[in-house]
Amino acid sequence: MATTLQYTVTGMTCSHCESAVRQEVEALDGVQGVEVSVASGTLRLAAEDPVSDDAVIAAVNEAGYEAVRAS
Repeated sequence: MATTLQYTVTGMTCSHCESAVRQEVEALDGVQGVEVSVASGTLRLAAEDPVSDDAVIAAVNEAGYEAVRAS
């Protein structure tokens, strides 16, 4: 069963930002789908296998933005 995780991402201002975050997070092992919204500042991902918060946050950092797990 797939797990859905949500994060708040800061620093995104345009569709290029969304694309950069999406590319980095999609590259993580186990990630099946990624939705990024600059309008709401959110990242949602679906994963079949567990994906650590640290890995997701590191991927967002690699794209040049900051993320925290949404509660």
